[in-house]
Amino acid sequence: MQEVYDFLKKCGTYYLATVEGDQPRVRPFGTVAIFDGRLYIQTGKIKPVSHQLHANPKAEICAFADGQWIRVSGKLIADERVEAKKHMLDEYPNLRGMYDENDDNTEVFYFEDAVAIISSFGAAPKEIRF
Repeated sequence: MQEVYDFLKKCGTYYLATVEGDQPRVRPFGTVAIFDGRLYIQTGKIKPVSHQLHANPKAEICAFADGQWIRVSGKLIADERVEAKKHMLDEYPNLRGMYDENDDNTEVFYFEDAVAIISSFGAAPKEIRF
């Protein structure tokens, strides 16, 4: 999982895919953290991505850096603990203008049953399960 975190941090921006009914939805994201032994992302409860993940927690992340790409698939599970939200916001203090661990909007999700594949042209893909 640390290798997945390091890759996503290096990329800065990754793309999160969710499903809304039968329509895929993809958008850029940038938050990632390890907390309590799990890989987390962050969003706001008022955003469509939050509603999509609550309706169907299956999601996938894709990112590219230095000639390699990663795909991370699994379920994103909401964690309502203030400690988890605080950890994420401490990692990204620039978000504190929009979010606070004690507000009714900040939301963090962790990956469950995740599989990450790191690939590049000319090399065998590497699989990481966490």
